[in-house]
Amino acid sequence: MWTHRADYGYVLPAIVVMLIVIAYPVYYTIDLSFFQTPPGLQLRDKKFIGIENYRAILASAVFWKVTGNTVIWTISSTVIAFLLGLACALALHREFIGRGVLRAILLIPWVVSAVAASYVWKWLYHSDFGVIGAAMVSFGLAERPPNFIDNINTVLPALIVVNIWREFSFAMIMLMAGLQTVPDQLLRAAQVDGASAWQRFWHVTFPHLRGVSTVTILLLAVANFNSFIIPWIMTGGGPSNASHIWITHIYEFAFGRQRWGVASAYSVLLFIILMTLGYFYVRALSRGDESRQGG
Repeated sequence: MWTHRADYGYVLPAIVVMLIVIAYPVYYTIDLSFFQTPPGLQLRDKKFIGIENYRAILASAVFWKVTGNTVIWTISSTVIAFLLGLACALALHREFIGRGVLRAILLIPWVVSAVAASYVWKWLYHSDFGVIGAAMVSFGLAERPPNFIDNINTVLPALIVVNIWREFSFAMIMLMAGLQTVPDQLLRAAQVDGASAWQRFWHVTFPHLRGVSTVTILLLAVANFNSFIIPWIMTGGGPSNASHIWITHIYEFAFGRQRWGVASAYSVLLFIILMTLGYFYVRALSRGDESRQGG
C-alpha cells in the first residue's frame, strides 16, 4: 500500500463521496437510535435514553405483527417468484416459434415502473371499478366484487401477487443465463442412458444452476425485505397494519409520526439483517469465483 500510495489519489474522491453519503448517515442513524427526539428534530432538545427505543420496539405487539408480515412477504415473494421464473426460463430455453415475442412479453413486468404498476394494480383490485372483481362476478366466482386491498385477510396476499408479477421476470433472466452454461452433451448422454425429463433436470441441469440460483434468491430476498413502493402506494400499510412491512413501518414512524429515534432504531435492526443477507450474497459470489478459478 505504501509503495502504491500515489494510486490511491485516483479513488480518493469516490471514497470521500461514499463517506459523506453512506458512512455518515449510517453513523448518524445509529447514534440517533439511542435518543428520544422531539417532533421538530432539534438536536439541542434530544434526550439520551440508551437502548430504551430498542426495548420499546421489541415489547410492541405491532412490531411482531409487522415482523410477521415482513417474513411472509419476503419468503412468499422470493420463493414463488423464483419458481415461476425457473419455470419460464426452462420453457423459453427450448426452441419454438414465437419464443422471442413471448420472451419480450414476459419481460414487461420487470421494465414497467413500480410506481405505475402499483397504481394500475390498485385500480385492478378496486372493489367498485376493478377489472378483477368484475370478471369474478361475470364468471360466477363471486356474488359481488371482492374487496381485496381493504380487507385485513386478503390485503397482504393481494400485494404479494403484485410483487411476484413484477419480480419473476428478473429471476427468469438470471436463470436463462444460467441455463446457457449447461452442456448439451451431458443432457443428450443422460437421455441416451434412459433418464427421464425430471432426472435430467435434477441430476444435470439443476447442479449447473446452483450458483446462479443462490445469487438470484439472495438478491430477491434483499429486494423484498427492503421493498417499499408497492405496499406503500397501494395501501400505505393499512388496513390496521395488515400490510405494513418493516420498511413502510419505519417510514411511517419517521415521516408520519416524526418519532425519529424509534425510526432510527428500526433502521439499525433492518440494517443488521440486510448486512447479514449481503454477507451471504458476497460469499455466494466469492464461492463462484473460486470454483471458476479452480476449474
